[in-house]
This record gives sequence, C-alpha cells and structure tokens, in this order.
Amino acid sequence: MDSILRTIKKMIGGVEDDDFTGFDTDLIVHINSALRILNQLGVGVIGFTITGLDETWNDFLGKDEAILSEVKTYIYLKVKLVFDPPANSFTQQSMKDEIKELEWRMNVEVDPRLEEIDEP
Repeated sequence: MDSILRTIKKMIGGVEDDDFTGFDTDLIVHINSALRILNQLGVGVIGFTITGLDETWNDFLGKDEAILSEVKTYIYLKVKLVFDPPANSFTQQSMKDEIKELEWRMNVEVDPRLEEIDEP
C-alpha cells in the first residue's frame, strides 16, 4: 500500500517528488489530527501516527480496506481545509458537508453494535 503522506501530498498539490519536503511537517501535523479524529470514530489502529513517508494506509487500517477510499477522502478534505482552504465559501461549505457525511458513514461502518444486532 501507498504511503499516507505521499498520497495526501499528491492529492493536495500534485507533488510526487519525495525530495520536496518543504511542507511535510505541516502536512504530518494535520494528517495526525485527522487520524486521531478517525480513531475517535472507531476507525483505524488506536494511537496511530505518521512521522514521514514510511507509514502506509495498511498500517493504519490493517485488514479493514473496505473504507480505504472514504478514509483517504476524509483525510484529504480535513488537511485541505486547514492547510490550503478554498477562497470560495460555497466550496468550503461543500467540503465541510462532505466531511460530516464521511464521518457518519465511517462511524456506521465500524460501529460494533451493528455486529451484535446481526448475530442471532
């Protein structure tokens, strides 16, 4: 699986050069904040953080790849709003609405009470 930092760097600004590290510290802080929020929603390995390019999506999600796309989109949107917010307020609101929907959907996906309901 791909590096979390590399993926978000590419989504934020199209940077594919691992040697360009000018904003890595900022991105890492914002990514870790988003990862913590995901943990609070019940997603991913508890206490997981990134420090650079070595940590992958598989490290964070383990075998739970069913919500990988949602997790990538969520972290991208959270980081984008803090690191490089759009000037247009309508675009900002759209991103915030998408974040809220993703939070709800991921929380429903990982809610352990749903598994208890399904069991006889």
